[in-house]
Amino acid sequence: MSKVGVMVMGPAGAGKTTFCNSVMSYMESQGRTGNLVNLDPAATAQEYAFTIDIRDLISLDDVEEELKLGPNGGLIYCFEFLLKNLDWLDEQIGDYPDDYLIFDCPGQIELYSHIPAMPMLVKHIQQQLSFNLCCTYLIEAPFMVDRAKFFSGALEAMSTMIFMELPHLNILSKMDLVKDTMSRREIRKFLCPNPQLMEDDEVKDDQKDLILSNPKYRKLSKAIAQLVDDFGMVQFLPLDCSAKDQNASVRTIVTCIDNITQWDENQEPKEPEEPEEPESDDD
Repeated sequence: MSKVGVMVMGPAGAGKTTFCNSVMSYMESQGRTGNLVNLDPAATAQEYAFTIDIRDLISLDDVEEELKLGPNGGLIYCFEFLLKNLDWLDEQIGDYPDDYLIFDCPGQIELYSHIPAMPMLVKHIQQQLSFNLCCTYLIEAPFMVDRAKFFSGALEAMSTMIFMELPHLNILSKMDLVKDTMSRREIRKFLCPNPQLMEDDEVKDDQKDLILSNPKYRKLSKAIAQLVDDFGMVQFLPLDCSAKDQNASVRTIVTCIDNITQWDENQEPKEPEEPEEPESDDD
């Protein structure tokens, strides 16, 4: 059996927990087993309960109250505390060696791009617990309205790809918030972004002031877009967890994760079911 883990990352408010619950729902509909691992010491469970919860070890509320730290400093302290108590995590994960673990991570992006706590945790789960890990990084689809903001989000996604050194999927979440204002043709341009988006002549007049907001930073925004394009590995998958056919986008993402982590290849073959013999007329 395979030991697979998905690290769900992204800034606060990007829809990470909603995505985790959507993956759980989809897997449940497919007869698969998944477990939610909460790594956010400030989060509470929503649709699905946490199988493993960092708050059983340490919570942000306690840290802020006892150490008089703010939310950012408190989150860093919590992760440093977790790294000093990895035996607790090993014991918790040890009960689920063959299941699909979905790690719901906090929304402090410094943990993914500046502070080595998250990469150290990832390496421990890979090397000591022998999990095949994949990273999903979410940014909000409404960023597409302000293209400078979109490329800033893409740059942070690229930074996380480099910093985490994991197989990586970038996801545009909350697609339901833009599908009524942007055509599919417009949306497709953002799935494989290139610097031309900053100069797109087909932009609606009422959006141009948003796209080129803060004109004095326009050269910087274009340079960021060019940097993302030069890296050549930043692409996005759309995610809409509100639609009736939400399984379509979730299914595509889960399939990509399965391919990356080789989940299918490591499943034990199942014996084919014997067909039932028809009852004899003599009976």
